[in-house]
Amino acid sequence: MVSIRLSRSGAKKRPFYHLVAADSRRARGGRYIERLGFYNPVAVEGEEGLRIDLSRVDHWVSVGAQLSDRARKLVDSYRQTAQG
Repeated sequence: MVSIRLSRSGAKKRPFYHLVAADSRRARGGRYIERLGFYNPVAVEGEEGLRIDLSRVDHWVSVGAQLSDRARKLVDSYRQTAQG
């Protein structure tokens, strides 16, 4: 099954996450099918902290991908800021 989840990268004490569509059996930081966006929890003023390609997320969900809890929260918050 395909899941949409966060894949951690970045340095120690400086996390950076890619939002990816990946096989659910793969490791958290392992191989993925497609990169859908990113999340930077330690973004400073003036830096972009979150970017998601919503059309690709919708595509993957339409073919049966499951969003992780954190990915669902990020996508929902991004949709709200993109609409208003």
